[in-house]
Amino acid sequence: MTVKVLVADDHGAIRAGLMLILGNAEGVEVVGEAADGAAAVRQARALKPDVVLMDVRMPGTDGITATREVIAEGLAQVLVLTTFDLDEYVHAALRAGAAGFLLKSVEAPRLIEAVKLVAAGEGVLAPQVTRKLITAFARTAGKPAAAPAGLGDLTDREREVLGCLGAGLSNAQIATRLHIGETTVKTHVSRVLTKLDLRSRVQAAILAQENGLATE
Repeated sequence: MTVKVLVADDHGAIRAGLMLILGNAEGVEVVGEAADGAAAVRQARALKPDVVLMDVRMPGTDGITATREVIAEGLAQVLVLTTFDLDEYVHAALRAGAAGFLLKSVEAPRLIEAVKLVAAGEGVLAPQVTRKLITAFARTAGKPAAAPAGLGDLTDREREVLGCLGAGLSNAQIATRLHIGETTVKTHVSRVLTKLDLRSRVQAAILAQENGLATE
């Protein structure tokens, strides 16, 4: 299966570089580009990509607003690219439903892998900032977040899976930790998202961190 990607970044040189990397990757097709958030949403509607590679800071409609629209309309998965390893833009993008984020300094093989993972329903967080992200949530959470209504509807196994998502584990890593198959993990993740009314596994990870459910 070929993953169709839309690249949105206001810097022409960066956009061209990303398109070159992805365009030469096996199993990936770049179907379009956009220089701002509004254009990204229009292109997503017209081209129906699997993944939108979205810069967070763009003129006019920024990447966060565009991400929120793309996710709300179910147009594509969104993978955010940022120059900054931790700021309010990253938090806001993840809350808007982005499947994850990477730094613009990411190496080509990791970028290609991340696009494919996101297209397959996995979440992606830049490894060098995952710990910072978790620490930031712990530091800023003055009091535990109100537990969502659906939390009580989770089975014990689903709560274990949610805890693993909070630790940033992939499906394969969750399968190994819980001694179950990856297909079973995907089923549990899907049920967790449905019961908690979440759009992405990264949102589930944030919820787990805010409610002290993330496992070590």
